Amino acid sequence: MRTIKLNASVTASNDLDAQALRSRMKEKGVLLVNIMSSAGSGKTTLLSKVITDLKDTKIAVLEADIESCVDAEHIESLGAKAIQVHTSGMCHMDAGMTAAAVEAIKADNVDLMFLENVGNLICPAEYDTGSSLNVMILSVPEGDDKPLKYPLMFSKSDALVISKMDTLSYFTFDLDKCVSRVKALNPDIKIFPVSAKTGEGMDEFEKYLKACLKDWRA
Repeated sequence: MRTIKLNASVTASNDLDAQALRSRMKEKGVLLVNIMSSAGSGKTTLLSKVITDLKDTKIAVLEADIESCVDAEHIESLGAKAIQVHTSGMCHMDAGMTAAAVEAIKADNVDLMFLENVGNLICPAEYDTGSSLNVMILSVPEGDDKPLKYPLMFSKSDALVISKMDTLSYFTFDLDKCVSRVKALNPDIKIFPVSAKTGEGMDEFEKYLKACLKDWRA
């Protein structure tokens, strides 16, 4: 049996690409927000609510999926700029792919640019996309045990949105237990229990996004 010793990070090249993209976005004053979650947690629904609510904020969305253009078409119907990114089977977006999407969308005078990453709780957490804000979504139906099963995702995120709070009475989901588990992994993470359907908690999350944009441009 042979053992190969790696003396450099296998993602070193991606990390350089990510930093270069962050620098370009900083120059443009655009805050790139990486939205990560499992499939079906409500990423597109959450973004739709944000777009509808923040009328005074110019928003663009990079929609990453293995196939289809359904989400990008929906986002554009709300008046935001959108582009569909097909990953050809890849389970995540990396910095190079994100940079190509940013270039292709040609969204000038944008304030917030969201990357709706591929839906899963593993691969997206392992790759720096070049974003300056990482937001994770965990929906109530998924269960409060996910921080125990996918710790890296929660550790890497700046904010956690606990979505579908309107379904809390229908599922065995202990909000306090979930928050405690997340905080044990990431004490500085911001947590927002919301329902994009009813609007519960959305105001606080949207204020957070606007505050992050202001800090980014300072």
